[in-house]
Amino acid sequence: MPTKQQAIGQLYRQHSRRVLATLIRLLGDFSLAEEAMQESFVAAVRQWPKEGVPDNPAAWLIRTGHRRGIDQIRRKQTAQQYAHLIEAPEQAFFEADEQSIEDDQLRLLFTCCHPSLDMVARVALTLREMCGLTTEQVASALLQKPTTLAQRIVRAKRKIRDAAIPYEVPEAQALGERLPGVLRVIYLVFNEGYSQSGGEQVLDVSLSTEAVRLNRELARLLPQGEVFGLLALMLLHHSRRHARQDENGELITLEEQDRNRWDKDGIREGLQWLEQALALTPTGPYTLQASIAAVHARSLSAAATDWARIALLYEALYRQERSAVIALNRAVAVAMRDTPADGLRLLEELAGHKEIVNYHLFHAARADLHRRAGDQEAAAMAYQRALALSTQGPEQRFLERRLQQVTSLS
Repeated sequence: MPTKQQAIGQLYRQHSRRVLATLIRLLGDFSLAEEAMQESFVAAVRQWPKEGVPDNPAAWLIRTGHRRGIDQIRRKQTAQQYAHLIEAPEQAFFEADEQSIEDDQLRLLFTCCHPSLDMVARVALTLREMCGLTTEQVASALLQKPTTLAQRIVRAKRKIRDAAIPYEVPEAQALGERLPGVLRVIYLVFNEGYSQSGGEQVLDVSLSTEAVRLNRELARLLPQGEVFGLLALMLLHHSRRHARQDENGELITLEEQDRNRWDKDGIREGLQWLEQALALTPTGPYTLQASIAAVHARSLSAAATDWARIALLYEALYRQERSAVIALNRAVAVAMRDTPADGLRLLEELAGHKEIVNYHLFHAARADLHRRAGDQEAAAMAYQRALALSTQGPEQRFLERRLQQVTSLS
């Protein structure tokens, strides 16, 4: 049974981003909305243990935050600038029903992903402000330094304010241009939940679930192939969540997972979305990745995996997106289809790539292929490098176990 403070903490995780999105619309300012949201949760911590949690916590938090925001405007003597808010605060609040709260999240998503911001700034701002990731988590997800990332976020918020970027879902003719940035953000959010960049947990299911929810809303608004493809990809990966860690929270690799624990309903729904995505041409990168995930989902065992098809799909994916991370995954697929040596040759071609050289999974992949090839000494060196770069506890302990295994054999 959680304590009241724990329950409020859970409500923060559940509602804070929804509350913030609506407060940004109501108050028209990121910083003011963030301060107002924090004050609303402080008020909740004080009042709810005594008075009980209201029937509609999100509406209570928005109402309280909105009033605190108006109070701040008056205290900071900026009433003239925000006169339109002070004159009709209650009227504005009454627009914050459940549907408008959901729509506000889409408005915030598209505002953060506005094309006047560069792609990194769009992704960073959305992950930080809309999805609630810490600056360190966002920096890790984008392979950047936290200080650099923090500066990007500040500049992006300033640009939204100074350029008066509208807080709205764009018209139909502009949606296509805005879509890639939005999809990338959603996928990065999912990935942070699927495998956390740091800490002691493999998964943050709430984050992955939030990404799936956002994608469902987007599919309703914009029924296009890549929207369906990304939803299929996330659902197929999400279906493995119960099998990806043991009862002690330790990481279990795809090869070693009990496939009976995969979510069959999630797989079925993912395959249905993939079928809809494939019916819409051209086939994009997310749909190709979903097709790869579908091969795994349909395999009854790791040994029965159709690596030839996966390698072909990665070749097609790499022709569309020549990124180092995709090249890494393609090399692993080739190794599983052919030999570890074939995969290692492809990985060595990436060794000088600045995007990948400090990526712990690159060194983990090298270590695994060396292990499979029987070169335990080379495997140990690569595991040590991966271990030094890894920041997630379960991954570190997995790499340590592997390192001990190959060291004992060398």
